[in-house]
Amino acid sequence: MRWIRSNKQCSSRTTGTAWEQVAEHFLSEQGLVSVDKNFHSRFGEIDLIMQDDDCLVFIEVKFRQKSNFGGAINAVNHTKQQKLHQTAKFFLQQHGLNEYNTSCRFDVVAIEGTTNPPNITWLKNAF
Repeated sequence: MRWIRSNKQCSSRTTGTAWEQVAEHFLSEQGLVSVDKNFHSRFGEIDLIMQDDDCLVFIEVKFRQKSNFGGAINAVNHTKQQKLHQTAKFFLQQHGLNEYNTSCRFDVVAIEGTTNPPNITWLKNAF
């Protein structure tokens, strides 16, 4: 897997997409199967949606070059969590499912640093 180097010429969207691919590859190596990515609704966006056995996993990917100001993990604040919950409900509804009869969880993949490979922290059932 080719690692991303931060480059001021790259847009933040391009950089974000590249780190999401790194996270998806990492999670695939852990046995998760990709279902969807960059799912949008009026409530927000979910970076990755993957299947872990019988559990549907909604994943927020955060990258920070440095761990200043709490790092990548702390960037998923309460407001962001609420948006993710609403977007996940919308995803389930669009697929004829609901949160009461579908096993789901919310994970965070925090990527910090520009080392090769970067420091990846996977928080299962983060909120």
